Amino acid sequence: MQLDDLDFADDLYLLSHTQQQMQEKTTSVAAVGLNIHKGKSKVLRYNTTCNNRITLNREALEDVKTIIDQ
Repeated sequence: MQLDDLDFADDLYLLSHTQQQMQEKTTSVAAVGLNIHKGKSKVLRYNTTCNNRITLNREALEDVKTIIDQ
């Protein structure tokens, strides 16, 4: 199966071990042309003390404590 004309990302979960990996993945997803809605994008950190924000187009994404899939 091949996906054609994929213009948006919905319920996309990116898993990373470091803040740098997450920032690189976020930037890469945007660079391939997927439209990412900044208002719906959240960052869930688990067992980390890193305070650097993940950004998309120079805007910080919201950090949350839990994710509820709707």
